[in-house]
Amino acid sequence: MSKPSDNPADPFKKALAEATKVMARDPDLTVSYSVDPSGISGDAMRLPQISRRLTRDEVMLARGTADAMAMYRRYHDAGTHTRYAPQGDLARELYESMETARCEAMGARDMPGTAGNIDAKIGHEALRRGYDQVKEASDAPLAEAAGYLVRHLATGRDLPEGAQNVMDLWRGFIENQAGGTLENLQDVLSDQAAFARFTRAVITDLGYGDQLGDDPDELDEDAQDQAEEGSDEEQDPDSTGQDEDDSEDAEANPESSQDETQDPSQAQVSMDEMADQEMSDETEMPEGEAPLEPPPPAPISEADPDYKVFDSTHDEEILAEELAEPIELERLRAYLDQQLEPLKGAVSRLANKLQRRLQAQQNRSWEFDLEEGILDAGRLARVVANPTTPLSFKVEKDTEFRDTVVTLLLDNSGSMRGRPISIAAICADVLARTLERCSVKVEILGFTTRAWKGGQAREKWLNEGREQQPGRLNDLRHIIYKSADAPWRRTRSNLGLMMKEGLLKENIDGEALEWAHRRMLHRSEARKILMVISDGAPVDDSTLSVNPANYLEKHLRDVIAMVERRRQVELLAIGIGHDVTRYYERAVTITDVEQLAGAMTEQLASLFDSDPRARARLMGIKRAS
Repeated sequence: MSKPSDNPADPFKKALAEATKVMARDPDLTVSYSVDPSGISGDAMRLPQISRRLTRDEVMLARGTADAMAMYRRYHDAGTHTRYAPQGDLARELYESMETARCEAMGARDMPGTAGNIDAKIGHEALRRGYDQVKEASDAPLAEAAGYLVRHLATGRDLPEGAQNVMDLWRGFIENQAGGTLENLQDVLSDQAAFARFTRAVITDLGYGDQLGDDPDELDEDAQDQAEEGSDEEQDPDSTGQDEDDSEDAEANPESSQDETQDPSQAQVSMDEMADQEMSDETEMPEGEAPLEPPPPAPISEADPDYKVFDSTHDEEILAEELAEPIELERLRAYLDQQLEPLKGAVSRLANKLQRRLQAQQNRSWEFDLEEGILDAGRLARVVANPTTPLSFKVEKDTEFRDTVVTLLLDNSGSMRGRPISIAAICADVLARTLERCSVKVEILGFTTRAWKGGQAREKWLNEGREQQPGRLNDLRHIIYKSADAPWRRTRSNLGLMMKEGLLKENIDGEALEWAHRRMLHRSEARKILMVISDGAPVDDSTLSVNPANYLEKHLRDVIAMVERRRQVELLAIGIGHDVTRYYERAVTITDVEQLAGAMTEQLASLFDSDPRARARLMGIKRAS
C-alpha cells in the first residue's frame, strides 16, 4: 500500500484533475500543477500551483483556469482555427481572443457551473495586468476588450472589475464599427467555422481587414473552378487542336504574326521615342553649364536605404527622469522592489556567481623590475643585503575588462506588461551593479512608442491625404535609463519607470537597435557588447496597417545583418516566450520569465570567457566551418 499523502491539498488536486479530463472529454489528458505559467502543450495541461494552505483565491484560480482550458479543449478544433487565422499580428490577437471567449461562453451555456469559476480566473488576470487602473482606451488592449465583449454578449454575465473596465473603454468604438456584425453572434456561436468567418468580418469592421490575408473560402472556390475548367478542356479536344494549329502557324511565319498583333500607332510612338533617345545621346551639355542639384537626403536607416519614416518630428530620445517626478520614480522603484522581493535572492546569487566568474578571469598580472611605479616590497631584501642595488618597482597590467562597455536594450512594449518587464528591470539593475564592480561600464536603454496605433505622425498622414505605403507611422520613444558613464547609485530609481502605468506601448525593434548601435559606436572602449531583451517581433499596428505585413520585420533583419557584418559590436539577444533565434545569430529563448536572470548572467559570463570553445558552448553557437 502506498503511504497516504500528508499534503491537505492533494485530494483537491486529484479531484480537479479528474473533473477537468471529463469536461475536456479527453481521458488521456495529463494535469499538473506548477508555478510556471498555465497552458496546454499536447496532452499535458499545466494549472496554477496550490499550496498546503488551500486558500480560497488559490482554489478559485485553479478551478477557473482548469475550466477555461477544458472548455477550449472541448469546443476548439485546431485545424479549423488555423485555416481561418489572419496573417497580421493585431488581427491574429483579435481572432485568438474572440475564439477563446467563444469556447468559454459555450461552456457557460452547456455547463453553467463553469461560468463563475472562469469569472474568477478572468478577474485575477485582469487585476494582475492592472486593467482596473486603466483610464484611457489607448492604454488597454483592443483584442482583450473584444474577447470580453464577445463573452458578455454571448452569456449576458457581467465581467469582473478589471475586465469590465477594459470592455467599457472600448465598447463604444467596437459597437459603432461592428455593431451590425455582432448582432449575428448567437447564430454562429456553436459552429467554429462560421464563428471564424464572423470574427474575420468583425476584424474588417474594426479597420484591420488588410491584415487578414487571403480568404480560405474564396481560395477553395477558385480551386474548384480551376478543376472544373481543367476537366472541360480535357473533354474538348477540338479547341486544343485549334490552339496548336495557331501556334504552329505563328512559328512558321513570325513576321506576319507580328504585323497582325502590333498596332501601327504604337509602332510609330516607339520609333519617335527611339529617335528622341538617340538625339539625347548625341547632344551633350557644355562642360560647366550643368545645373547644380541638391544632394540627396541621407537615408533614415543605414541598414536599409529604402526604409521610410513618414514624420519623425515627434520622435523623442529622453532620459527616464524626465518622464516622471523624482518622488514618483522613488515610489515606482519601491513598488518594483516589493513586487520582486521573492526573486531578488535568486537573482543576487546569480549575480554573485557572475561576479566570481569575471573576477576569476581578472587575476592580477604585474610587470616587475621597472624604474617607476609601485614599490615592490617583496624585493626590498635585496636592497638591505646590498645597498647599492637600485629599488625595484612594479606596475599592474590592464585587463580587457576595463576596456569594455555593455548595453542592455529592453523591449518596453505592452506585451511585456506585468512580470516580464518587472524581472527584466530588476535583472538589468543587478547586472549593472555587478559589472560596475568589475570595472565594466553598463548602459541601460528602453524602446517603445509614444502612442498606441499611431500618434501625431498618423494624424498628419490622415490630414495630408493618406499617402500609399508611407513607412513608419508612429512616434518613437527611446528611453535612457542609465548612461554608460553614470554610476549605478545615481540612476537606481530610474528603472522603476518601467512600472509606470501607460508607459509600455508598441515596439519598433529595428530603429531601436540601430539607435543603440550608433550610441555604442561613439564610445571609446575597445570592446562593445549589446544585449537585446525582447518578447517577439516588432509590432506597430498603425505602420503595419498601411505597409507590407513584413515591413518592420524586414527592417529589423536588415539592421541585425548590418551590425553583425560590421563586427564593431558583439550582438546577442534573449527572447521571452518567443523564438528570437530566427532574427539573431547569437540568441537564446526562454519559456518562462523566471529564467531571465539565469539566461542574462550566463550569456554575459560566456562573452567574458577566455576560452573561445567554452564561450561558443555557453552561447549555444556552432562555429562556422
